[in-house]
Amino acid sequence: MWAEQRHPGLMAERQNIENFQNAKVWDKVLAPLMAVSLVFPMVIVAGLDHRYNWSPEFPLWLIVIGFTLIALGYAFAAWALAENRFFFSVVCIRTDRGHVVCDSGPYRFVRHPGYAGNIFPLFGIVLALGSVWALIPAALATIITVIRTALEDQILQEELPGYRDYARRVRYRLIPGIY
Repeated sequence: MWAEQRHPGLMAERQNIENFQNAKVWDKVLAPLMAVSLVFPMVIVAGLDHRYNWSPEFPLWLIVIGFTLIALGYAFAAWALAENRFFFSVVCIRTDRGHVVCDSGPYRFVRHPGYAGNIFPLFGIVLALGSVWALIPAALATIITVIRTALEDQILQEELPGYRDYARRVRYRLIPGIY
């Protein structure tokens, strides 16, 4: 609601079929794969874990940390969505619609805060659901996210005017000081 209020029409634009048609070929595979991998496999594995008692019981403080990671991560991703009027569902450059680099809000800290904000909840879900085995789908979802981030960053540097300068100013893609 916040993003739509700041940028009326953004939610419709995120679902625009033209954006999907203009998406990079690799993103037509990675975007849906990433969307599905973010939660469903983790919940299924955690459910099986609880059913068959594969993991030890997690202490309450770890579960609380998990919910905190979920809330903070999704808040960071929502901030990115609300800040960037070109936060599309797929990787496409829309200079025909005035697509420019967003370098405010969370984009001052990392170049892909939407992805960063979705990684931390993955590990929060592992803790909140109390499942060691849920780390496997969380790790796979993280790998998919990192691959998509690297590919998107490369495309943005090649095709979006001003992005190379932005990448020099904001050095990290997902986690300040690390990557």
